[in-house]
Amino acid sequence: MDFKSYINTLNTDVTYIKGVGEKRKVMLNRLSLYNVWDVVYNFPKDYEDRRTIHKICDVKEGEKCCIKAVAPSNPMQKRIRKNIVLYTLFLNDGTGTIIVKWFANPKYPIKIEAKEEYIFYGKIVRNFGRIELEMLAMEKSDNPKNVLQIVPIYHLTKGVTQNFVRDTVKNAFAKFDMFYDIFDDETRERYGICSLDFALRQMHSPTDFETLKKARSRLVFEELFVLQLSLLYIRKNREQKVSERLTDISYKDEFCKSLPFTLTNAQNSVLNEVLADLQTDKCANRLIQGDVGSGKTVIAAAAMYVCAKNGFQAALMAPTEILATQHFETLKKMFGNRVRICLLTSATKGKKKLYEEIENGEFDVIVGTHALLNDNVKIPKLILAVTDEQHRFGVNQRSLLSAKSKSCNVLVMSATPIPRTLALILYGDLDISIVNSMPKGRQKIDTFCVNESYRKRAYSFVEKEIEKGRQAYIVCPLIDESENLDVMSGEKMFAHLVKNVFPTRKIGLLHGKMKADEKDKIMQSFKNGELDILVSTTVIEVGVDVPNATIMLIENAERFGLSQLHQLRGRVGRGEHKSYCILFCNALDNEKTAERMKIMTKSSDGFEIAKKDLELRGFGEFFGTRQHGLPSLKVANLFTDLEILKQAQKLCYEVLSYDPNLKLPQNRLVFARIKALFDKFEGRDIFN
Repeated sequence: MDFKSYINTLNTDVTYIKGVGEKRKVMLNRLSLYNVWDVVYNFPKDYEDRRTIHKICDVKEGEKCCIKAVAPSNPMQKRIRKNIVLYTLFLNDGTGTIIVKWFANPKYPIKIEAKEEYIFYGKIVRNFGRIELEMLAMEKSDNPKNVLQIVPIYHLTKGVTQNFVRDTVKNAFAKFDMFYDIFDDETRERYGICSLDFALRQMHSPTDFETLKKARSRLVFEELFVLQLSLLYIRKNREQKVSERLTDISYKDEFCKSLPFTLTNAQNSVLNEVLADLQTDKCANRLIQGDVGSGKTVIAAAAMYVCAKNGFQAALMAPTEILATQHFETLKKMFGNRVRICLLTSATKGKKKLYEEIENGEFDVIVGTHALLNDNVKIPKLILAVTDEQHRFGVNQRSLLSAKSKSCNVLVMSATPIPRTLALILYGDLDISIVNSMPKGRQKIDTFCVNESYRKRAYSFVEKEIEKGRQAYIVCPLIDESENLDVMSGEKMFAHLVKNVFPTRKIGLLHGKMKADEKDKIMQSFKNGELDILVSTTVIEVGVDVPNATIMLIENAERFGLSQLHQLRGRVGRGEHKSYCILFCNALDNEKTAERMKIMTKSSDGFEIAKKDLELRGFGEFFGTRQHGLPSLKVANLFTDLEILKQAQKLCYEVLSYDPNLKLPQNRLVFARIKALFDKFEGRDIFN
């Protein structure tokens, strides 16, 4: 198969895989499996070791095992419901007797022939003093497919079975004699990694766990290599010479003297780094990382002020209209009449005139939402583009704003703390500054973790705070009620509070399914003090400052990550009043959960909390879908795979040193992988 045909085959729709029709295509699409590439790279979430056959006399309660025996007769049947039948079979392998049970739809019974030898796999349980096998798989001993081997366990969705996914993967592999490798033999030998073809096949059908470990290590190496090379390549292509730069940064002192407070040493240090960027002859890309309330916005404000005083323009982009409006109002107060500032969102009236005024240089600082990315918005003197809550924007979106000028520097701000070592890799296209101290006077938020027995006391405390004129957030993990999860939904909580707990108080409900203008209206009402309590999902994790809000009450706290809990806690404590965070957790008997809640009550350091979060939950759960503005990782864990990551980074620099544009024949597949990674992540077709 030539290279072009290989790429096209990877991009082939799943319906071209044997056994997948239009109905099954819909099911696979729900698992984000759209083409052959997706299926092959849909790695198992776990594996079951079904290689050993146990004697019935040796089985132990709670373990999963295989038992080989001759079926003495057809199984007994007992109808449980219309479409469910309980099947029971008595087995004897010569060492003992055991009862095998399983449920099935009578329309699709599992056929067992009397006097034939089978291998049964399942979990050993004890019922009424008898040992039983809850069967998970069964096959004739002369033709085993899912027993006597290490079996992959995949994520499923409604209508999809493990056997269907396994067969689909097997048939997808049948389309390839060999998978093209982005690493040559010499590179693989130097870094001690196996071939891609071997690794992929072992991930889905491992020979043994040691070989599986080698296969995973190879795929981790490749995944981290492609991600880092992508970011370094993007960075290299952005490092253009600029024709204009700042010549006078003394305006920094003028701005700082006008503030009603003094910048911390950390703020001063980071501001100096930003201003140094603006004086160089290369476009800079810098990330400012800082804990909740560390004062990142004032650093950006100072930099924009200096830009304006040097005769240039600056822009600040926020993910929501209400957050953009808040920034606009904050900056207006800081700048006074010394800087001309405007606000541009989708709701702005008279956009055409505003576009002209911005293009003509009548505004020094432009604050807005995604509306700033509109082609009609031209900012010819733009020298600094600031992006707030950068994890809400993709890599390409960041560059769209800076592309409005040939001399633009990029500054992105994030309140999601990440340990510096990981941040240097995650944001390989950015320089990194960290605001690692808090401004004076910033109050510590007292945090308590309680169970259901404290609910009345907690509500009484909320009532007392409201009586003082304060406000409260109550956060729920879900919007709607779920049959499968024992958690409080936002809608149910809202109805309960209105009717039974705070009938005389004004309560609002906010969640992600609402339209943007509806969310902004409710949030604005809360900010204006028109609501006493705001019941919300995590959409308030980042957003508007409400200095009068003093209580953050979080339901089912065990369902949130530590970093997310820390972000939510940071919504209070923004004013002069003492603030509190109450974590309701009904799973404190779980050792891991109890440890996580203890960290929250003892620590207020976002970076320390983030480190613990990574240790306890791993990279995938820590960041969540797209939360860090980069494609998600399928196999790598940036905490446990740090050594592999360093090796992959070493190879990245090596490749770019001899082929900076990735144009050599041996790197064409590497370039295709980079293009595929970011094209797919940013919403375009893979390998287009």
